This record gives sequence, C-alpha cells and structure tokens, in this order.
Amino acid sequence: MKHGKRYRAALEMMQRAGAPKSLADAVKLVKQTARAKFDETIVVSSHLGVDPRHSDQLVRGTVVLPHGTGKSLRVLVLCKGDKEKEAQAAGADFYGAEEYIRKIQEGWLDVDAIVATPDLMGEVGKLGRVLGPRGLMPNPKSGTVTFDVAKAVTELKGGKIEFRVDKGANVHAPVGKASFSEERLLENAQVFLRELIRSKPSGAKGHYLKSLTLSSTMGPGVPLDPAAITTELAH
Repeated sequence: MKHGKRYRAALEMMQRAGAPKSLADAVKLVKQTARAKFDETIVVSSHLGVDPRHSDQLVRGTVVLPHGTGKSLRVLVLCKGDKEKEAQAAGADFYGAEEYIRKIQEGWLDVDAIVATPDLMGEVGKLGRVLGPRGLMPNPKSGTVTFDVAKAVTELKGGKIEFRVDKGANVHAPVGKASFSEERLLENAQVFLRELIRSKPSGAKGHYLKSLTLSSTMGPGVPLDPAAITTELAH
C-alpha cells in the first residue's frame, strides 16, 4: 500500500522519536503525527490473548470517557408515553416507537446509538438482522435496554462507548480527537485501558494484552509495550 507525503513524514517522525516509554509519551507522539486536514480520531487498538469462539473468553464492556469522544452522537430512543418526554428532556435526537421501527425496517439508520425500553424489545428484536451487524442493537449489558432512558441518553451523549472483541481477538476504541489536549487524551486512554484490563474473561489464559497501538485516523500506529502499560496503569 502506497502512503502519501503526510503519512511518510509522520512515520519518519515516529521512527526518530523511538519507542514511547509511557502512555503519555505515546499520546504526545500520536498528536504530533496527526497531520490530516480534518480533526482525526485517536484510537486505541489491542490484540488480546483470547479465543472469541469460546463464550467464556468473550470481551465486551462499556465505559464513560471523562472527556467524551469528540463526536456528537445522534441517539434514538424507542419508547412510548411519558418515556418520550424523558428522552426529549435528556437530549435524545429522536424518540418514539412504531414510527421509528417502521422507518428502520424501510432502511433508515441515520443514528449512532439506539436505546430501547424493555417493553418494546419484542418488536425491536425483530430488527436484529438490520441493527446487529451495524452495532446498533440495544443490549441490557451495555445499558441500552432500560426504562431509565434519561440516564442512558445522558451517558451516551457524555462519552459512553461500547467495546467488544472481534473474531480476530482485537478490540478497537476511540479515545478522543487530535484536537484534544494531551492531558484529556491521556485521561481518556487510561480510563478505557483500565476497563479493558478489568474485563479480562475468566477463561483467558497466559498473556491477556498481546499488543497495544495508539493511532490517529490517517497516521501510523504508535506501538506500546503491553506489560509496561499494565504496570503503569496499576499505580
């Protein structure tokens, strides 16, 4: 794959800087190498020592980043009655029941997250083939199937992210934007990584964090030492 001048310049800068000794060093370097003309997303990528084919080795969780992701989420709440007023007051972009279920069936998916009240899951469940592959299916474990729609919307708008291991045993999570200060990016990355480590499944054996990388949308990945980062986060 041929990379452009900005990417090559960023890669040279990273190589000159050498391997980062801490998460703070990695954050500083990834900000310096984010040179695109738009505000790049900063992502933590990890390869885990788990086998996702086994149910006792699945990694999935949610975490509220203290400084948000830098992205304004469009939230739909599937609910009825007084819950619609709660959703509206909490800042939901869309709220309702039959109208939006029908729109989704017809192909509308102009949202980033969906919350549903438990009483509607019989209908929402039928949308699984559409919502599941896009990561939009409401789920009790992620807090998006709940009668407390105000809390769910507030958390999503405030920086709550969901992460889950893919078939290749990888987990990717956004921890902010290149425009964030180093301090904010560092705090977000620390909070996410601590939760990822805490989510180690009981069935996982041997090394859990096999590799860690911090990168911007268009920049090269900054490799981290998993053992060193785990030790750093423990203090």
